[in-house]
Amino acid sequence: MPEPSAAPRRRRHGRLLRSLAALVVLSAVAGYLVVQYVTAGTGNPGCKVVSGRKGGASYEFTPEQAVNAAAITAVGTGRGLPERAVTIALATAIQESGLRNITHGDRDSLGLFQQRPSQGWGSREDIMDPAYAAGKFYDHLVKVDDYAELPLTEAAQRVQRSGYPEAYAKHETDATLLAAALTGSAAATLTCDGRLAATAAAGPDGVREALVRDFGRDAMDTAAEDVGGDEKPSSASPAPAPTVSGRTVTVPVTALGKAQGERGWQFAHWAVANASALHIQCVRYAGREWTAGNSQSQWRTAENAGSDSVRIITAQ
Repeated sequence: MPEPSAAPRRRRHGRLLRSLAALVVLSAVAGYLVVQYVTAGTGNPGCKVVSGRKGGASYEFTPEQAVNAAAITAVGTGRGLPERAVTIALATAIQESGLRNITHGDRDSLGLFQQRPSQGWGSREDIMDPAYAAGKFYDHLVKVDDYAELPLTEAAQRVQRSGYPEAYAKHETDATLLAAALTGSAAATLTCDGRLAATAAAGPDGVREALVRDFGRDAMDTAAEDVGGDEKPSSASPAPAPTVSGRTVTVPVTALGKAQGERGWQFAHWAVANASALHIQCVRYAGREWTAGNSQSQWRTAENAGSDSVRIITAQ
C-alpha cells in the first residue's frame, strides 16, 4: 500500500501555523487597544478646545499635552500676566516640544521649551519641572520691551534665540484657542474624554497640591491647608485656599464682575485638562458641568453649579 504523501501534511501544518500567527497578532492588537483606552495613550487626541464663536476653529491634543498647557497657563495667570503672554508661551512650547516634557533635544536642550542647562536656564531637574520651565520663560519674556505688541514669532524669538525664528508663527491659531480657554476668557470651550492614566489615583489632596503647584502659592492662599493649623486665610490673599471635603475639592472664586467668571473658568478648564492625570471625574462651575466619559464629553447645564466656586470631584 503506497505511503500517504507528505505534501498534504505540510499544507495542513502551514495553515495551522498561519492561523496561530494571526491569532497572536489579533490578541496583541486587542491588548493594545485595551491599554490605550484605560491609560489614555498618547497615540490619539483625547482633548479638544474650540473657538467661543459658532463655527470657529478647533484644536485637538492629548491628555499629556493638556496637562502641560494647563501648567504653562496657570503659571502665567498666577503671576497676573495677560492672555497674550500665555499665547506666546504656548505657541513656543508647541513648536519646541509639541507640548511634551521631553528629555532630549539639540545639544543639551530639554523640556517643554527646550531650555539648556549650559546656557543658564537651570539644572536638568529644574528644567524638567513644567512649572519651573514656564516660569523661566515668563521671566525672560517680561523683559522684552512691549512684548504684547510684537508679532508672536518675534516675541518668542527674543526669548528663545532659535535657529528657526519664523517657526512660532504657524502655531499662533492653536495657541490662541488654548490660551483663551485656559485663561478663562472663553467659557466651557475645553473638554477631555477623561480616560484614566495608568498611575495611582491622585485623590482630592493630590488635586489641591497640583493647584498650588501650578498657580503658585502667591496666587492661592494655602494657610488653611496646613495640617492641624487654625490660621485663617489672609484678607489680602488673591484667592482663598482650596478646601477638601470627601472626594470634592472646592476652589472659591472671589473676584468681581467679568474677572470672577474668567478666574473660575481658569480653574475649571485646568481641572478638565488634568482629569486623566489626577483622576478627576466631574467639574462644576457657573451653571455648567463636565463629566469624564468619552471623546464626546461636553459641558452640560447643571443646576447645582454656582459661580462663587469651582467644584472638582475626584474618582476616589
